[in-house]
Amino acid sequence: MKPTILMAPRLPQRLVERLSESYRLLGPMARSAPDALPDGAEEAQALITMGTQKTDAALIDALPKLRLICCYGTGFEGVDRARAKARGIALSNAADANAASVAEFAMGLLLASARQIGAGERFVRGGHWQGNAVQRMAFVPGLAGRKLGIYGLGAIGQRIATRAAAFEMQIGYHNRNPRSDVPYLYHDSLLELARWSDALIVAVRASVENRHAVNAEVMRALGPQGYLVNISRGIAIDEAALCEALENKVIAGAALDVYEHEPNVPDRLKALENVVLTPHIAANAETAQHAQQDLMIANLKAFFAGKPLLSPVVL
Repeated sequence: MKPTILMAPRLPQRLVERLSESYRLLGPMARSAPDALPDGAEEAQALITMGTQKTDAALIDALPKLRLICCYGTGFEGVDRARAKARGIALSNAADANAASVAEFAMGLLLASARQIGAGERFVRGGHWQGNAVQRMAFVPGLAGRKLGIYGLGAIGQRIATRAAAFEMQIGYHNRNPRSDVPYLYHDSLLELARWSDALIVAVRASVENRHAVNAEVMRALGPQGYLVNISRGIAIDEAALCEALENKVIAGAALDVYEHEPNVPDRLKALENVVLTPHIAANAETAQHAQQDLMIANLKAFFAGKPLLSPVVL
């Protein structure tokens, strides 16, 4: 008999078809809650979820045979890790499978914001371009020679750094601890990094400790010529403070792919011209999605064969 797997979110059809070959697949669920469990869920030995979805103690305890939680993507902030550990349930994620995709998108957002690509498109579409000699947009500093601060130099942050270096940018970063294996300038605090930076990219992992880490003080330190990019999780930035900073030109601009209460985006942000907004699509490259799916399949295969997970999350 095939092992039973429960999927909480709706997964890509390619992955669903591959999973169905080896497993009895249940779901998706209307919501991640015990009262939304499908028939037969009590037999589920593995749960597929996402970091942005809640996998709390109540849901975990409603699955008596659960032995593995697989997160589709790198995030796992929605999982009650303490409860999983207490139950002896293993946890896996996508590790760095989508890191290259997210890093290139981060650079795209930085270019779109700092080089005014979106504003330029609106300028043309609005019929305002009358020829370079008469009507043109204001000059911008550009990226070459500018200072890029990276908050969180993990798998994604490192790849952002290598791409930014190709743009001839100076690279600085802030982590919980400095790294001895990189040539970039370490800053002891996020505030210090923001003061040094011309642009700040947030690539930190979502956690309670990082909630609103990028606050009004950090934005003031970034300054009126500074740009802010977020491709990590929305909770890392105080959105109310960001709106005020953009409205009052405390910073020059921002570009966001993630938000605190997705899919809800504050109307204040939508009304602003100096912010680029995208719908959490940094990891949507086909190569990244296929790599995530392949890793999940490999983790499940290893788990049910009694072998170590390829990308375990320490509980």
